[in-house]
Amino acid sequence: MDIQLEKKKGIQKKHLPYIGGGVVILLLLGWIIFGNHASTLKVDGKSLNIADVTYGKFNDYIRVNGQVQPISVVQLSPEEGGIVQEKVVEEGAHVKKGNVILRLSNSNLDLQILNAESELAEKQNLLRNTQVTMQQDKLNNETEKVQLDIDTRRKQRTFQQYQRLYKERLISREEYLQAKEDYEVAQKKHKLITERLVQDSIYRNIQMDQMEDNLQNMRKNVLLIRERKDKLEVRATIDGELGLLDAELGQNINAGQMVGQINDLSDFKIEAMIDEHYIDRVTNGLPATFERQGSSFNLKVRKVYPEVREGRFRTDFIFQGNRPENIRSGQTYYIDLQLGEPTESVLIPKGTFFQVTGGNWIFVVDKEGKKAYRRKIRIGRQNPQYYEVLEGLEKGERVIVSGYESYKDNEVLVLN
Repeated sequence: MDIQLEKKKGIQKKHLPYIGGGVVILLLLGWIIFGNHASTLKVDGKSLNIADVTYGKFNDYIRVNGQVQPISVVQLSPEEGGIVQEKVVEEGAHVKKGNVILRLSNSNLDLQILNAESELAEKQNLLRNTQVTMQQDKLNNETEKVQLDIDTRRKQRTFQQYQRLYKERLISREEYLQAKEDYEVAQKKHKLITERLVQDSIYRNIQMDQMEDNLQNMRKNVLLIRERKDKLEVRATIDGELGLLDAELGQNINAGQMVGQINDLSDFKIEAMIDEHYIDRVTNGLPATFERQGSSFNLKVRKVYPEVREGRFRTDFIFQGNRPENIRSGQTYYIDLQLGEPTESVLIPKGTFFQVTGGNWIFVVDKEGKKAYRRKIRIGRQNPQYYEVLEGLEKGERVIVSGYESYKDNEVLVLN
């Protein structure tokens, strides 16, 4: 007969592992929910650059490097192509407007001049021969008209005589009619000849005017070709310095090809390359200054070029007032370009931390100076000295502005 065993009540030994695992899980969840998980990193406080957060005047400017350039550069290009025969001046020489710089030769142009002059002489001979012929025709027509005038008057007298005789019945009617018809024919011939002479005169005048116009155009053409001969001499168009001359003896140069440039040294400008970040803020007329030999000089933005190359755009500055002594092309000046009016703002000194954070966060040192905590901030404008802080920091706080490259994702720094 089987005996039924009673189940033991309470916690038994086999339940202990499960209870221990549950306690561990609860402790882990509590640590996750309520614990401080900020990763920390110990750093040498002496190696850090710690700066104070201040409140003061923020000057909205940037500093750029500018290079002195002539106020303008004029390109040298021959109007006529040819072979370089002579280099009259060399690079770096000072030239006056109209000075010859290069002399070219062009045999094809010489041939064109000869052909044009030959054609002009031929047209002139043709015009003279035509004038002689027309003058002879005019004399023949006038002679014919004179003869016809005499013949008409004679036939008029005959008709008048025969008319009286016919009235007196001294001649026959046929003789009278013949005299009348002869006179009428002479009148019609006279009228036709007169009209023909008028038309011939008009035609001759038109033809002569056309030939004279053609001849005049040919004369102008010859003069223009001769002027082209003069353009084989490349001359300076302004007073200045010959900065470049890319031509060698015997070189064949095409019309319009750039062979050099003249620098206008009557004034100077400063050319600077600015980061594309500021392209929307840099406009014509903005003021700028730079220091030279203990003196301050004023500039103004003259032109902003819209093209961006390698992350930078070009800007030209012109002087306002005095220029530095012994100014030369190629000199480099450090220019402070004013982008806006000064404003009162929260400021922190510029530092290398920005390269890692992009201005989105920063380490703020606690009051005891033993720890630094990562905090989100928002940075607005910047100048060569300060960042303008829009959010996240207050006057009197201290921040680490040195580089953050070794801090990675740590949120708390312990300063030793």
